[in-house]
Amino acid sequence: MNVREKMEGFERLTLIKQAQFSSETLGRKNNEEKDSMRTCFMIDRDRILHCKSFRRLKHKTQVYIKTFGDHYRTRLTHTLEVSQVARTIGIGIGLNEQLIEAISLGHDLGHAAFAHNGEEVLNKFLDEGFRHNEQSVRVVEKLEKNGRGLNLSEEVIDGILNHSGLSKNSKNKAKTLEGRVVKVSDKIAYLNHDIDDSIRAGLLSEEELPKEVIKVLGKTHSQRIDTLVKDVIINTTETLNNGVFDIAFSEEVWEAMTELRRFMFKNVYLGDILKIERNKAKFVLENLINYFYTHENELPGIYKEIAKEEGLKRAVSDYISGMSDDYCLNMFNTLFVPKMVIY
Repeated sequence: MNVREKMEGFERLTLIKQAQFSSETLGRKNNEEKDSMRTCFMIDRDRILHCKSFRRLKHKTQVYIKTFGDHYRTRLTHTLEVSQVARTIGIGIGLNEQLIEAISLGHDLGHAAFAHNGEEVLNKFLDEGFRHNEQSVRVVEKLEKNGRGLNLSEEVIDGILNHSGLSKNSKNKAKTLEGRVVKVSDKIAYLNHDIDDSIRAGLLSEEELPKEVIKVLGKTHSQRIDTLVKDVIINTTETLNNGVFDIAFSEEVWEAMTELRRFMFKNVYLGDILKIERNKAKFVLENLINYFYTHENELPGIYKEIAKEEGLKRAVSDYISGMSDDYCLNMFNTLFVPKMVIY
């Protein structure tokens, strides 16, 4: 018995019956020989962690564009916070931590520069629309490793694809409980760390947060996360014991979280606070998109191939969505800002 087989046996002893066992994976599109040391989901986690798209997350905006403070979240630190929250919930319920970690680390690989501003611009440009969860799947299946992709397990792909949205009646539910844990953990993480960043930036005060929400979830960042994590562990465990295959919150905590989300969208994500900077970001992206759409010969090689296979708009969208904020700004300056040629 090798190390991987021992770990798969350990899963049988420690995880609940509704968990996704590594030994029962639906596999990969391209079959591979099993590793002697790592389970399939450990391999997926490592592939995501070491890919270029993951490294670019450090220079992609979470909410605040071009912040110079060291303590504001980026898309990378957001991803790490999602992973931590999700793994804690998963362990508490008795799910596969390795699968949860792989989905968490890969869930935002397809996010465009400048947060949801980039997604909005690309959504208007691409005929079939642009959604970052679908683009994340495209990154790991098509774009990484010069077009070869990462060849991840089907459960990881499914979790990445279905991490968006918050509605209880949402159709995009992951097949695994691990994937559904990542979905709620994404919301738990970004709601709370975006409040923290907003207060740090002086754009929001604790006194402005909805009082009924704070009464239920807690006044501080750590109290709110603690409430949400414990609530979902307790209620999911009870739900599973009652024969229902899903993640669950208590009604009170769920309503408080959805109200907090509404508040953040109204006042921060889509509010007037960041409107000027959001419009500047859109201006940069729109000009880059238009430039490469009219200068196809300047696209890197892989995107020229995509243009031949799937059309120029798809190729431009793939190229632009992969750019970090810094790369976008540098490219914009190179293409559109005059240089001093006479001294």
